[in-house]
Amino acid sequence: MRALAYGVIFDLDGVLVDSSAFHRESWRLVGRERGFEMSDEFFWRTFGMPNRQILPMLFGNGLSEDAMLELSERKEEVFRSLAAGRIRALPGAIELVRAVTAERLPIALGSSTPRSNIEAILAALGIRSDFTQIVCADDVVEGKPHPEVFLKAAATLALPPQDCVVIEDAVVGVDAARAAGAACLAVATTHAADKLRHAHRVVPDLTYADTALLRSLIDSNRNAPATV
Repeated sequence: MRALAYGVIFDLDGVLVDSSAFHRESWRLVGRERGFEMSDEFFWRTFGMPNRQILPMLFGNGLSEDAMLELSERKEEVFRSLAAGRIRALPGAIELVRAVTAERLPIALGSSTPRSNIEAILAALGIRSDFTQIVCADDVVEGKPHPEVFLKAAATLALPPQDCVVIEDAVVGVDAARAAGAACLAVATTHAADKLRHAHRVVPDLTYADTALLRSLIDSNRNAPATV
């Protein structure tokens, strides 16, 4: 009997790379330029959300759409400048991506990151060609914890979300994966493991994961009793 198909959807920041320090510093520098401050608590609470969701939380209704777009683009410009030549893959990340592609499993990236950042990071890691499907902040209306990014990523793989496993590091990302109906593997790279306990499995990093684990999480999710 042929095995059922399943897909793997990777987040980017905190899963493939830890770019949180560059994001934190870029917000600090842009805040100094523009006269605002972002607390560490606010940064970590909103980490994994797109800028268009973060900025209204930071400024309320005090910014126009054009001003938010300009500020977002400036922040990402500073981020790319800080990260250029300094981005490194997290432990086990490249190996798991390569294992997934070696088995010819459907693979996608689902991230709140702008496409320009994704392209630069994947190229720097040498894995751009592994991801034929990318759904990013530019492709969705709703940010995490809304499931839109993962629903669209599953659709690009021509699979229902129940046949996919999402790999996430952020609380809002785990919430989004579960809301989509996908299995979720969380890596405790940017958040403590106890904050991610609503994932199907939590591991310290991707050296603890392989394709057998991913398949088992999907099978468990498929076979879980329906909730009312």
